[in-house]
Order: sequence, then C-alpha cells, then structure tokens
Amino acid sequence: MSAEKFWDKKAQGYAASPISDMDAYNKTMTQTRAHLSEGDRVLEVGCGSGSTALLLADCVGHITGSDISGNMVQIAKDKAGVQQVGNADFVQATLDDGQLGAETYDAVLAFNLLHLLEDLPTAIGQINKRLKPGGYFISKTVMLSEGSALWRLAIPIMRMIGVAPPVKSLSQGELDAAILSSGFEIVDTHGYAGSFKTRFIVAKKI
Repeated sequence: MSAEKFWDKKAQGYAASPISDMDAYNKTMTQTRAHLSEGDRVLEVGCGSGSTALLLADCVGHITGSDISGNMVQIAKDKAGVQQVGNADFVQATLDDGQLGAETYDAVLAFNLLHLLEDLPTAIGQINKRLKPGGYFISKTVMLSEGSALWRLAIPIMRMIGVAPPVKSLSQGELDAAILSSGFEIVDTHGYAGSFKTRFIVAKKI
C-alpha cells in the first residue's frame, strides 16, 4: 500500500484521535512560536488534518499546510472553515511539487514526518529549496533506532497487516547529518523521552 493510500484510509480516525502527550505537544508549539514572527509565510509539510497549522496561524502572516493525502487535506480545509481561520490554506502536494514555490517561505515545519520519508536527504533538499535565505526549518522526528527494540521488531509486522506506514529507523546522527549536508546549520535541538524518543530541531538555511 502506498503512503498516500495508507493516510487516505487512516485520515478520519487520525483526525479524531487525541494527542497522546499534550505536555510535549504544547512545549513543541511554544518553542516553534519562538522562531516565528507576525508577517511570516510558513509551510507545514505533512500537515495531516491541519490542527497544528491552524493553531499556529495566529502568530504568522500566512500558513500553508501540505500533505500527500487528499482526505487529510479535505479535513484540514473543513476545520479551517469551521474555525474561520482566514490566513491558512491547505494543498495536496509532495515535497517536490512545483506549486509549493521556491524561496517562498520564512519557515518550513515538519512534525512527526521525516522518519516516514523514503529518501531523507532529497526531501530535506526540497525543504531547503522552499525556504528564503536565512529561513528556519523546524522539525520534530521519531528516533526509532534509539527507542525500544520491540518497536523495531513490531513495525515490519504492523506494516504487513496495514496498520503502520513505511518507517525509517533513524538515529540522531543520521538526522543531523542529513540536515547539515542540505545547506542548514542547527541552531537549537533537544530530545523528548517517552514511548518513542523524539528530537526537536531548529535549523537555519545558510
């Protein structure tokens, strides 16, 4: 099953699911806001059902959410309408889609996405292309290789039965190297403990 079909199938359930660790989520949002400014144009890639983009819309000029799943994008559009958020839009697009533009954004966000991408260096290169010079790439990523071995054993089985998407077992070193080699400098980073270890990174385009 392709990633697009997987997330189309999961969209309604995903949108209805509560955030598993609200304290960590709120901390991520606070630290993200610290690097955003009123008037910024922001892109969130892998925006899912749009909740994060809509939450951050009040502190920027305009935010665009993109996702490979058309069903996710439709849910996000519906939420924006219900919440009457006028400075957010949502598009179905991959990272290499020309409709995202070049050197268009002051910041690109990728939360819980990078470990799901097949070609990480190419993906981060595309993110760099979307950013204005000096723009920020802000991400939070599951470090599966640094978590429980049981999960690393279970995920291939879960994929076989269609309950998990393709996932890469990333380490902190691999992720840092991919970001640094794609024209960024890392200006802030820290980890979160939990069922899955995650890494929050703020990188600046150089």
